[in-house]
Amino acid sequence: MSLGAPAAVTATGDGPRLIVGITGASGAAYGVRLLSRARALGLRTHLVVTPAGVLNVHHECGLDRAALEALADQAHAPGDVGACIASGSFDSAAMVVAPCSMKTLAAVAHGFGDNLLTRAADVMLKERRRLVLMVRETPFNLAHLRNMTAVTEMGGVIFPPLPAFYHRPATIDEMVDETVERVLALCGIEAATPQRWTGLRPGAGR
Repeated sequence: MSLGAPAAVTATGDGPRLIVGITGASGAAYGVRLLSRARALGLRTHLVVTPAGVLNVHHECGLDRAALEALADQAHAPGDVGACIASGSFDSAAMVVAPCSMKTLAAVAHGFGDNLLTRAADVMLKERRRLVLMVRETPFNLAHLRNMTAVTEMGGVIFPPLPAFYHRPATIDEMVDETVERVLALCGIEAATPQRWTGLRPGAGR
């Protein structure tokens, strides 16, 4: 699989595996929506959530651990470093950390496989598979920027969930949905439906 262009993945009822990580950064709605959308597309999801991620999902989305894990096909405890997703022999199409805290970013950037989430991310990099980190922080300090550069140099994709406005979203849900569709498309999921930019009409705005 090329680092620049992941192989296209066709979602079916017995679809490819997508690993989803959720950390304690703000933006839990992205992870929750990603799980829901993946299920609708027939992807098989493996979920790992940090303790801070569970707290934040409850605070921002009103879901407890059981309700969150019910959105995935299989949930793994962050301390279960012997889980299937900790091995490169486990076939998966991509891994998305949504949202990704600066602590998790730093761990991935420096190869600290200190829990199942960061180990699974390290596996994606070493196996040359698609890893997408939806980093959530602002403003960035120099350590954040250097860590993002390091992950990019290793083949990961840094994807801050910055909303697009050219499709004129009317609600927060619409902004979240569009971002999730873009991430799924980036992972090579053919059934993803991001709104494509088609260009302005000649003379528009005059």
